Amino acid sequence: MRIIVPMAGMGKRMRPHTLTVPKPLIPIAGKPIVQRLVEDIAKVCHEPIEEVAFIIGHFGDAVERDLKAIAESVGAKGSIYYQEEALGTAHAIMCAQDSLEGKVVVAFADTLFKADFQLDTNADGTIWVQRVEDPRPYGVIKLNENNEITDFVEKPQEFVSDMAIIGIYYFKDGAYLRNELQYLLDNDIKDKGEYQLTNALENMKNKGTKFIPAVISEWLDCGNKNATVFTNQRYLEYIKDEKGLVAASADIQNSVIIPPVYIGENAVIHNSVVGPHVSIGDNTSVLESILSNSIVQKESTIKNGNIANSMIGNFVSYEGRQSDLSIGDYNTLKD
Repeated sequence: MRIIVPMAGMGKRMRPHTLTVPKPLIPIAGKPIVQRLVEDIAKVCHEPIEEVAFIIGHFGDAVERDLKAIAESVGAKGSIYYQEEALGTAHAIMCAQDSLEGKVVVAFADTLFKADFQLDTNADGTIWVQRVEDPRPYGVIKLNENNEITDFVEKPQEFVSDMAIIGIYYFKDGAYLRNELQYLLDNDIKDKGEYQLTNALENMKNKGTKFIPAVISEWLDCGNKNATVFTNQRYLEYIKDEKGLVAASADIQNSVIIPPVYIGENAVIHNSVVGPHVSIGDNTSVLESILSNSIVQKESTIKNGNIANSMIGNFVSYEGRQSDLSIGDYNTLKD
């Protein structure tokens, strides 16, 4: 089994947090978004993961090392491919064409999920979906009486289905997918100016490929600050019974910790109330503060803060009062 992870986007909706790191490396409950994604896919695949291929921009050597380490954490080889310009989902996947062999999961890196199923790897293909109240902003699927997908409908303004495509796909034959994507590129078949995966899916379906749905129980978005803070909250609830969420090296004095929380290595918590639903990165200090429902990344200092529903980057120095914050890396603020 191979996992293909397109993640070359700039993450503009997450700025300033994506000015120094790509969005998929922003931490959720102490681990990068893309690591959570890869680990969760591995859990629902009952086969070993042979390779994780990351399709990125030119993010630098440190990011590439981190990504390869994420692949190794699930026992896989890590491969790096580059997308030089944004030409659509089909083009992005084809940047990793050398890894499109055998059984393949394609997962776009701003999507996290909770699933209670095991992936059926004998199916031709599987589209991961969730039922939504308002399907108009999404691509959706229609099913027949055999639970096979009959149609892919992009952003339907009239109701056709409430089963939204979340951006994760399984293909039994990666080489077949590669050939269908290459056909789009060779024949310059575009939708809204870009090469789209859905066009390849439609062609494959018309040739007899049987796609089935895999319905997840929760779909978590990391598209902007508020969505990412909420996803952090949900993940902390998922993993609240795991050991090691509060690092043994953390220095916690005269403070109240309200679980679920994640507190990283060598964090300092003095005279503060932290939680619930707070993630604090390595070597971060929280002093005389109250934090709830927030993410604070590495090497930062929070003093005299009363902070909720906030996201604070790396190497931040903050001293102030209660706020709803979105502070990028290397900032210093005082009230």
